[in-house]
Amino acid sequence: MGIPYDTKLPPDLRALKQEIEAHAKSYGLDFYETIFEVVEGEDLNEIAAYGGFPTRYPHWSFGMAYEELKKGYDYGLSKIYEMVINNDPCYAYLMRCNHTVDQKLVMAHVYGHCDFFKNNAYFGHTSRKMMDEMANHGVRIRRHVEKYGEDEVEAFVDRCMSIDDLIDIHSTAIRRREEVSKYEFKEKEEESPRSTRFKSKDYMDDYINPPEALKAEEEEKKKVEASQKMFPEHPEKDILLFLIEYAPLKPWQRDVLSIIRDEAYYFAPQGQTKIMNEGWASYWHSTIMTERALETWECIDYADHHSGTMATSRGRLNPYKLGIELFRDIEKRWNTGRFGKEYDDCDDLEKRRNWNKDLGLGRKKIFEVRRVHNDITFIDTFLTPEFCQEHLMFSFAFNDQGKNYVIESREFQKIKQRLLFSLTNFGKPWIYVVDGNYRNRGELLLRHEHNGIDLKLDRAADTLSNVQYIWSRPVHLHTVVDNQPSLMTFDGAAHTIKSLGESDDPRKHAAPKTR
Repeated sequence: MGIPYDTKLPPDLRALKQEIEAHAKSYGLDFYETIFEVVEGEDLNEIAAYGGFPTRYPHWSFGMAYEELKKGYDYGLSKIYEMVINNDPCYAYLMRCNHTVDQKLVMAHVYGHCDFFKNNAYFGHTSRKMMDEMANHGVRIRRHVEKYGEDEVEAFVDRCMSIDDLIDIHSTAIRRREEVSKYEFKEKEEESPRSTRFKSKDYMDDYINPPEALKAEEEEKKKVEASQKMFPEHPEKDILLFLIEYAPLKPWQRDVLSIIRDEAYYFAPQGQTKIMNEGWASYWHSTIMTERALETWECIDYADHHSGTMATSRGRLNPYKLGIELFRDIEKRWNTGRFGKEYDDCDDLEKRRNWNKDLGLGRKKIFEVRRVHNDITFIDTFLTPEFCQEHLMFSFAFNDQGKNYVIESREFQKIKQRLLFSLTNFGKPWIYVVDGNYRNRGELLLRHEHNGIDLKLDRAADTLSNVQYIWSRPVHLHTVVDNQPSLMTFDGAAHTIKSLGESDDPRKHAAPKTR
């Protein structure tokens, strides 16, 4: 009796699927049921333009993405071999024109992704029924279009999509707010504490109730009341949630912004684990193909397509290559015992080069790494000087004089620092809501946590414009421009930049405790 999900696959691909799935399970991979759909190249480009969800809401940007993918495919510049969706069951798409060896490779790669989606901690919060939720999102937005007009809804979606990265990617694992029940009522004394004044005769009052103590207590009370009036009480990084809760939006606008935010949180782990996810899938398609599934006459085609996936280009990091090589390095180190204090303290280069404790812990270790790490912790924990030297890694910088990129350093710490910096927050700036009632005018104050790189002013201006449209009052941003603390402002009509005092310098503020 066949698997019901295989009914749309041709008999030859159904047999391949069962074979590759059996191999994947024999290696210990754990994944949801996987549905493979065979589609034409043009259809796969269309699905990819929608982020893998053909039921997603309509938007012109998806059409632009489709045109770009289609031209790349038509001119032979790019080709999508596979696409897999984090869902239960997982959905994966195969291109009909692929050769048999390509279909094997793609299936093995897909099962690696499915295992990663199911078991990596950073995907734990994501909806496993996102295919259905995306369809619901599409229905809701189409209803708003029918009711309020396509131009108005699409213009608002444009603004929401342009700021969909203003979320707190760590809030899914950290409680930012204390849960408060609406049925919890405070006593009046707690809401407005009175000064501690004791009964006394008039001539003893200054001794029993010292004026200095009463004044100090009154000032402390005022400070507490002032802190309670802070809005928000602590800087908040999830700007979209703040706008949803407090911006003067119409119900349909609030619904649209909530949809954009939900989808942003769904896609965020894929950005957080790009190197690991692609490296893990590549590791397993390589292992399954070379050890189990590859026929003798398929070796050349497989090697050609695998090497094309692993190829690196100038000025661009290949996550497939870095991920697979780092997983292989971890497996080798834990098989040979090249970790721990004894190995780290060894100063004999020849002894380190031939070090082999024959522990055989490598496979177990990479499964553990796959479960608990993201790209930043993966690189920070397991990138080594030996790895960088073996793979000829270096950092590069732009040479203003020659107007080209040059090798900046081959030092391990410099390479690691540059790589981690590019991965932190997807290489985007940290922005926080500091005050929702700035200058007591209902204006919004944001702060950029400056880490040595100034904002691109044109993009910052566009972001302020879109946030201001949603907030409907002037929006301000504390940042650093040309090494000067500055305040960028958009009031709905014009952009301004004003220099501030040294006390307002975002570089001198400690990282805020977000909510």
